[in-house]
Amino acid sequence: MTDRPGIVITGGSGRMGQMLIRTVLESDKARLVGVVERSGHTWVGQDIGVAMGGAAIGVNVTDDALEAFSKAQAVIDFTAPEATLEFAALAAQARAVHVIGTTGMSEAQIAQLEPAARHAAIVRAGNMSLGVNLLVQLTKKVAAALDEDFDIEVIEAHHHHKVDAPSGTALMLGEAAAEGRGVTLSDVSDSGRDGITGARKRGDIGFSAIRGGDIVGEHDVLFAAAGERIVLRHMATDRAIFARGALKAALWGQDKAPGQYDMVDVLGL
Repeated sequence: MTDRPGIVITGGSGRMGQMLIRTVLESDKARLVGVVERSGHTWVGQDIGVAMGGAAIGVNVTDDALEAFSKAQAVIDFTAPEATLEFAALAAQARAVHVIGTTGMSEAQIAQLEPAARHAAIVRAGNMSLGVNLLVQLTKKVAAALDEDFDIEVIEAHHHHKVDAPSGTALMLGEAAAEGRGVTLSDVSDSGRDGITGARKRGDIGFSAIRGGDIVGEHDVLFAAAGERIVLRHMATDRAIFARGALKAALWGQDKAPGQYDMVDVLGL
């Protein structure tokens, strides 16, 4: 027996999934007890160590999420919105902490997590890094200090494989800016500009997305007024920061009551 919590990684074949697997395997505070992939994936049935090009470690990839979750104290999930909703219900059944790094979830999908959160702790964040979560808090404070003479633009850049825009982190920053100003982001959001759009509306919070190469993640929050600009910036150069943050969240959640939490709770910010 061991007091190290058992962790299951979903979407294990993806770049983030493999990073999460390595992070758990290298940790002396957690154990890898399962890896889940979709039915029909070539990795299903293989030892995850072998599937990743190394030595066998005694953990086979499975497409039976509930069976894997039943052995775990936490599930770390960076997959897709529809899959995450299914995993949330199963993690709740297993009473496992569900750490959600999945981005691109709609407000309606986020609301669908509530039933699962009545039975297990869910830690959900658009970004798991310490630096980004500090940036979120700074954005809220700066937005609260400046009036609408300052236009706010969230500028984000990611690798060319990313499928959603604005990024989950950009939306976190937009929400923080809106909260600082005492408004609702959906009422002031301005994104996807193209063609003759007219002048920028006073008070709007804009989003600009860049996709290219292997950019891990870069986020600027620009406060622009006549004659001056303030720029808050975070640059990620290694996605391991997200994996370490996710593992920290999984460990933090072990003694927490059912409910929904975020990285601000985990980091005590």
